[in-house]
Amino acid sequence: MILATSTGESLFQLLVMFVIFIAVLFVTYYVTKWIAGYQKAGTWNRNLKIVETIKVSSNKVVEIIEAGQNKYFVIAVGKDEITLLGTLDKEDLKPEASDLSVNPDSGVGSFQDVLSRLKDTMPGAKNKKDE
Repeated sequence: MILATSTGESLFQLLVMFVIFIAVLFVTYYVTKWIAGYQKAGTWNRNLKIVETIKVSSNKVVEIIEAGQNKYFVIAVGKDEITLLGTLDKEDLKPEASDLSVNPDSGVGSFQDVLSRLKDTMPGAKNKKDE
């Protein structure tokens, strides 16, 4: 048996479902942000920091850990074990990528330069010279 409903009732039901959908999205967004903030606050450390991690195999990684201010340890982390590989001094570490300046002779420019070169090579793109 087919229920006979008017177009107005169907439109009203559609709008109500749309409003409920948007409300669920907002609630999900804010609850996710709250949970992320709660978990981040629980894992905040002052004395331990993972400086760098490299994956060696599917379940093994090598990490550089900073303990305190100037103590660095290289550890291997496996599925069921952690092994100390050695210690490093701060002078032994390479500077972070944010500390490195981009060499203009290396061929790598800023993101805007790369994007503009990419736009120029795309078919159908108008060059500023052509205008």
